[in-house]
Amino acid sequence: MHSFRAAVEAGDIDAAVALLADDVVFHSPVAFKPYEGRATVEVILRAVFTVFEDFRYVREIAAAPDAALVFEARVGERALTGCDFVHVDGDGLIDDFMVMVRPLSGVQALGEAMAAKLSAR
Repeated sequence: MHSFRAAVEAGDIDAAVALLADDVVFHSPVAFKPYEGRATVEVILRAVFTVFEDFRYVREIAAAPDAALVFEARVGERALTGCDFVHVDGDGLIDDFMVMVRPLSGVQALGEAMAAKLSAR
C-alpha cells in the first residue's frame, strides 16, 4: 500500500504532509494553474480533509515511482469519484500530485466548498 494512502486512511494529515517534497507541484481538479511548494499544498490538503465526507480509497494502481489512488467521497449531498495521481522522487517524497474528480456536479461542489474553506483562512 502506498504510504500516502496509509496516512490518509489513518486520518493522519501530519504524516500525509510529511510525505510531500519541498518542491511538490499540485494539480487541482478545479484550478487551471498548479500550486507549488509544500506549505501551499499543505493548506490545500488540510482543507480537503475537512471538505470531503465519507472519504475512502477503493483501488490502488502502482508502478513505482507512480501510483493512482482511486477514491470515493461526498461533498455535501454530491457523491464523487476521483483519483490521486502521485509521483515520488528519489527520496520517496511526493513531488507531483494531480487530482481528477467526476462527475461535473461533484467537481463544482468541491470547488465551491474549497473556495469557501480557503477564503475563510
